[in-house]
Amino acid sequence: MIGKLYIVSTPIGNLKDITLRAIETLNEVDFILCEDTRVTSILMKHYNIIKQLISFNAVSEIKKIPAIIERLKNGQSYALVSDSGTPTISDPGIRLVSEAIKHGIEIISIPGATALIAALTVGGLPTNAFIFEGFLPQKKGRQKKLKELTSEERTIVLYESSYRIEKLIDELVEYFPERYVVVCRELTKKFEEYWRGYPTMLKDSLSTKIIKGEFVVVIACKSWKS
Repeated sequence: MIGKLYIVSTPIGNLKDITLRAIETLNEVDFILCEDTRVTSILMKHYNIIKQLISFNAVSEIKKIPAIIERLKNGQSYALVSDSGTPTISDPGIRLVSEAIKHGIEIISIPGATALIAALTVGGLPTNAFIFEGFLPQKKGRQKKLKELTSEERTIVLYESSYRIEKLIDELVEYFPERYVVVCRELTKKFEEYWRGYPTMLKDSLSTKIIKGEFVVVIACKSWKS
């Protein structure tokens, strides 16, 4: 009997934001694939889940896929999780899913938290049509991508780290000066906060803050006026 591959969403910050089905699945599978075993072990300990954690990240993904596929074909089951949120969304795993499909392995989604949807629901901007770009290129191709996005009619969702959020705001001043922006920091965590306004306003307010954490940036569609 062929095993199954479960794509399990985990909390993006608050450990309570996990579904009962996710906890049940993590308890039932043979192995859990995770980006960083140290991060996932915190969640496992919190819910008293005792399973073997296997490191599975962007560096090791390709190398480990053949052995995982073989074990799945031999009847063992795996759960794929990311450090936070939904696996394969700006995270490793899509190659594994594609390969598993080729071998006739059943893929089961265990949905839950994802930062882009959380940001859209509290942003107050149109959500009937949006484009998710994840992390922009760090260097090569970054300016080209920003220029392309200036013609985008839909709401735009980006991810950014604390290391580049100030740079991104500067770029929004240059490329999207007339577009309303919502910056979400540390969603669902203790220091969750939101900054709303036009890029120049955001640049002025952020210049006085110590910036840490993870960010989701939502850029209003062209037709939106605050």
